[in-house]
Amino acid sequence: MSEKVSAYGEAQLEEQARSRPTNVRRAVAVLFSLLFVGTFLHPVTRPHHPACHAYSRLRPLSIEERVHKVLSGTPLIDGHDDFPLLVRALFANHIYGDDFKEKFEDGGLPMQVDIPRLREGQNGGAFWSVYSFCPKNGSDWSDENYNDSVLFTLQQIDMMTRLGAAYPKDFSITAGISSASAIEAFKQGKLISPLGIEGLHQIGNSVANLRRFHALGVRYATLTHNCGNIYADSALVESPSFRKAPPYWGGLSPKGKELIHEMNRIGMIVDLAHVSADTMRDVLGGTEWEGSKAPIMFSHSSAYSICPHPRNVPDDVLQLVKKTNSVVMVNFAPDFISCKDVGNDNGVPALVPENATLAQVASHITYIGDLIGYDHVGIGSDFDGIPTVPRGLEDVSKFPDLFAELLRRGVSDEDAAKVAGGNILRVWSGVEEVAAKLQAEGFPVMEDDLPKLRFEESMLLTGLNVSGLL
Repeated sequence: MSEKVSAYGEAQLEEQARSRPTNVRRAVAVLFSLLFVGTFLHPVTRPHHPACHAYSRLRPLSIEERVHKVLSGTPLIDGHDDFPLLVRALFANHIYGDDFKEKFEDGGLPMQVDIPRLREGQNGGAFWSVYSFCPKNGSDWSDENYNDSVLFTLQQIDMMTRLGAAYPKDFSITAGISSASAIEAFKQGKLISPLGIEGLHQIGNSVANLRRFHALGVRYATLTHNCGNIYADSALVESPSFRKAPPYWGGLSPKGKELIHEMNRIGMIVDLAHVSADTMRDVLGGTEWEGSKAPIMFSHSSAYSICPHPRNVPDDVLQLVKKTNSVVMVNFAPDFISCKDVGNDNGVPALVPENATLAQVASHITYIGDLIGYDHVGIGSDFDGIPTVPRGLEDVSKFPDLFAELLRRGVSDEDAAKVAGGNILRVWSGVEEVAAKLQAEGFPVMEDDLPKLRFEESMLLTGLNVSGLL
């Protein structure tokens, strides 16, 4: 109190002090009356009244508010997004021109992905697929037939690396990304941006290429696309016609088993989308072979029991997914979510278009979650790689609507967070832990079987010492 308070002022203060207990009791009584009237009789007539704020805190969150909270706390990570392929197809990987930049930054890119829609849909990131097409002759597994695939892959990795550098506020780094740095990127408001290759034809029969791709930010490798290879059988083949693939290896080849363990050693997630059911069982330890030493993922596959497509995951394999602490990320492609077996000669079921909906995608998620637990299911949209989409899931802005549907069906907020990104982050971290363990133990490194150099063979035949020439 100021020293210059008048005597009159001091007297007034003394009087107020004597009457304060009574006044406080009266004020408290009035306040409780207001709270009662404001809360129970007219809770919405005075939105800024303290009583209404108390009511707001007490009412349950709406479905939409719960979804927002889930996706604000856990990154929504799409297991498979083909955006890089769209950039290649429409812009020839030219990302600095106004034609691309304006649509990417402000919205309006064709198909399903651009920055405004990613933000609107509360996307936390994606495994961006640096996919390369199967060679025209998919049954030719020679190194020479894969040369273009390797080059195409490097060009796609380069484009995504440049894109991240051009938009550092939007995208995490690619090279060197880990599950831990992914979480930090999410906290900074960036899109988690690991890469994925989609078929081992992209490594050109060389484990050296696989390791280089990992160093450049590729964090999963799908074992096949719609073409088998020297490592594994695929679910489908495109050449000479699109059909269910006949078995060649009966799952993994001997070299394929060796490669799986090399992937475990370097920390590359094994992806079983696109592979045959026998390959799935081999990798998951469902046969006499031990299988992968680390958890695996299906980056974009759905439930076979709902849609009996060769690309989907049968129930017995789902049980192996649970046993190995792995994850199935549900695909949105209408052909893989809504189909029926009509006995087609090619072994591929028929699309049922009327059921190609958001609700049907939710049914695949809840089917897997109810069967093996919500620790083992996620989302792998295949956006920008599918010509049609389910009704209600037109693009990446619609993800919150899918999670709202899951909550309406009784999926808990905790389980919804696992589906959004918690499960794939757990698998990713588990793969890293296995890699660190194998490397610490000195697990053998897989090496390519290389032919001798021609001039070296010639020199050796003449008996000359070539050591000084190399």
